[in-house]
Amino acid sequence: MIETFIVTENTGRLDKVIADALPDYSRSQVKDWIDHELVTVNGMVKKAKYQAKTGEEIVVTIPAPVEVDIQPEDIPLDIVYEDADLLVVNKPQGMVVHPAAGHESGTLVNALMFHTPLSTINGEFRPGIVHRIDKDTSGLLMVAKNDKAHEALSAQLKEKKNLRLYYALVHGEFKENEGTIKAPIGRSNADRKKQAVIKGGRDAVTHFKVMKRYVGYTLLEVRLETGRTHQIRVHMAYIGHPVAGDPLYGPKKSVSATGQYLHAATLGLTQPTTGEDLTFEAPLPANFEKFLSELEPYADIEK
Repeated sequence: MIETFIVTENTGRLDKVIADALPDYSRSQVKDWIDHELVTVNGMVKKAKYQAKTGEEIVVTIPAPVEVDIQPEDIPLDIVYEDADLLVVNKPQGMVVHPAAGHESGTLVNALMFHTPLSTINGEFRPGIVHRIDKDTSGLLMVAKNDKAHEALSAQLKEKKNLRLYYALVHGEFKENEGTIKAPIGRSNADRKKQAVIKGGRDAVTHFKVMKRYVGYTLLEVRLETGRTHQIRVHMAYIGHPVAGDPLYGPKKSVSATGQYLHAATLGLTQPTTGEDLTFEAPLPANFEKFLSELEPYADIEK
């Protein structure tokens, strides 16, 4: 696979610039590509420490993943919809979407492979996976069964034609009833495990609407216009309202939870073959509902 992009405001060391532009890959992976001369700047091979400048064209040849033996596993799936082209799955909190280092089994992909053939566009690590949600986020995902459907669904995402609504319980109380966060996201300069709002990051747009106010918390309906890594979690932390239970972007002394209170509740798509517009909904998981019920006595209290 080849990735090509032009350096904008995010200049500096070549390995860092590429890692920021391609957040699915680590800086160490990027450096390995550079060392193996799989990266060019304006057509020339450079070292990792090369200072990339605005306007330069970077071409990255991403090597095929090392062959692995991903096994189908008989893991129960909550299938909301299925036809010859695709599935819509309600992923439980705590399940990793696809195999990676440290998570070679027990993933959604392992379960899907047992259930049905999948598209091959994303290779053997992520067959069928059109988009992802975090391990500790629950909710709806669309999965492609064949390459034609995968291409069509990916195009819908790129053209922002899908409806993706989330419920997020966040820290703090909102004065406004709705709003939009427009802030570019890239890999954090301070912590490479995190994403952050940074100058020169990829455009990211998140719309939110207050559903209910509690003392110390607010329940939001969040609509994604773009789909950057950890977008909702990063944007909410950026405006001072991190997602409750978020172990990475939330406060150290947060609520007791196995993961963030973030749920992909509504997914809209166009069926690739028939052109039919389809919309699906998944109810809040039990732990989310339970915590909201505990907050209920403190809802909508005027101060």
